[in-house]
Amino acid sequence: MVVSCCFFGIKPFRFLEATPLPEVSEQPIHGFGMIFHRLLLVITLIAALPFQALFGAEEEAAAESASAGESHHGDDHKEKHHGLPKTAPVLYHGIGGDAETGKIGPLAITNSMVVMFVVAVGIIVVAQLATRNAQLIPSGLQNFVEWLVESLYGFFEDVLGAHMVKKTFWFFATIFIFILFSNWFGLLPGLGTIGWAEPGHHNEHISNPLLRGVNADLNMTLAMAAIFMVLWLFWSLQAVGPGGFLGHIFDVKGHGSGFFGVFLVVVFICVGVIEIVSIGVRPVALTFRLYGNIFAGENMLESVMMMGGPYFGWLAVLPFYLLEVLVGLVQALVFALLTSVFTALMCEHHGEEHSQ
Repeated sequence: MVVSCCFFGIKPFRFLEATPLPEVSEQPIHGFGMIFHRLLLVITLIAALPFQALFGAEEEAAAESASAGESHHGDDHKEKHHGLPKTAPVLYHGIGGDAETGKIGPLAITNSMVVMFVVAVGIIVVAQLATRNAQLIPSGLQNFVEWLVESLYGFFEDVLGAHMVKKTFWFFATIFIFILFSNWFGLLPGLGTIGWAEPGHHNEHISNPLLRGVNADLNMTLAMAAIFMVLWLFWSLQAVGPGGFLGHIFDVKGHGSGFFGVFLVVVFICVGVIEIVSIGVRPVALTFRLYGNIFAGENMLESVMMMGGPYFGWLAVLPFYLLEVLVGLVQALVFALLTSVFTALMCEHHGEEHSQ
């Protein structure tokens, strides 16, 4: 059996179950441009969403006023540990923005967005290097990327089904790999620890890091959750239609007549209202679950390192550093798994009918 997978601009891979087949028909490669454009679209949407205006301007102004007031405390301020700032420092205030007043306009760029672009470009470069001279029998980097894509395809196929995975694999595989390598890239020495200190305190605390972990920024996790909810609604309506969408939520048909039937209709309407509330909570839960774990992990690493002192801080933080490597993998898997399960729950009936 020959399975073709396209991902991040990767040319179709071909996996052979048993012995090599003597006759393999070459099909036109249409996946490269389509997947590459989809990736650029996802990155552009994440970068263009003006969430900095929602979470950045007021917190940045409050942080600046607070730091100005605390700068008069002298030695008492030095003993206080702040941790990683909640707001990502803005490098470019966007169209119509003003650095002096703190006004943030559309298309603003923060230090976490710079890291996001670096990670995305790195993934694209690795994918292109792996498939530049693709061989029928893979080896080296092509073998690793092929194994990764095939494993993810099989994993999401078990969750979504053979029909829906063909439509949605590009997103779920992209989001998993992007979150995974963003989390791991954020653990590199220098991210969050190199930057600008508060006035008069030298390098005791970095209040404005030069670079920051991607998912330690609430704007980034909210953007990914918002993009998923838009795609989820589109996939759901495409799979079951508006009537099937409402029927799946309320499910008020086929419960008999009489008093007991009316009672069941009322019950299922109430259950449908609760389901609508749970759907509205999904992007919030996805946002804060990923952000909270990554943000807390980076603060924990900084706190433990400061407790260890200048000589033994690296040794004290080492076990927690390895733990954060595992947390980065788990959080990427949780985000991708939950989003795929949400999609499967709405589209599973359509997938079963299509397979029959």
